[in-house]
Amino acid sequence: MNYLTISAPAKDSFIEKRSEFIGYIAPVTTNEEAVAFIDSIRSEHRKAKHNVYAYILRKDNISRYSDDGEPQGTAGMPVYDVLKKRGLTDVCVVVTRYFGGILLGGGGLVRAYSHAASLACDAASVMDMRLCHKLRIVTDYGMYGKLSYMLPNYSTITVNSEFGSDVILDILVLSEKKDALISDIIDVSNGTASVADTGESYEDFSSLKNL
Repeated sequence: MNYLTISAPAKDSFIEKRSEFIGYIAPVTTNEEAVAFIDSIRSEHRKAKHNVYAYILRKDNISRYSDDGEPQGTAGMPVYDVLKKRGLTDVCVVVTRYFGGILLGGGGLVRAYSHAASLACDAASVMDMRLCHKLRIVTDYGMYGKLSYMLPNYSTITVNSEFGSDVILDILVLSEKKDALISDIIDVSNGTASVADTGESYEDFSSLKNL
């Protein structure tokens, strides 16, 4: 199943009625990594009144959130809802709040924590992870032009090119398009191009539009 995650940690912040909200987001793949990230933010902001968090993991379908002392349902759940609505997984968000002395009320807290989580998500680079195969194509220079024209029709990503006595292309192709692409390469080249399937994995296809 395809999924969305982020490539690297990011953060952003804003001030609401003198309270500072700092949203942090990081890629995590295990419960231990999520807890370690939360603990690192808590350590960095020991004087903050609240360090609210939420995370979602693909493995074992784990999700957790905490209000960290805020009124129940006003902090952790809104942060979690932001992640769910954006379809993000294998991510952890921590929102640090430095209390400014003015109460925001339940609705104000929900909006503030949602906004901080959204800012953190906006600051991150989102990856569109797709199940794909890595293919190695070896062909001669005469056939290279035809293959270069054909490959974009299959939404491929070229990860490496070598131009020696032959042309060697390492490409990524979506799993559901692999068989058709290999068949087309063989037909177009009359069997002169070789194609080796080096395995299936999840890779980032966010550089391609309209998949």
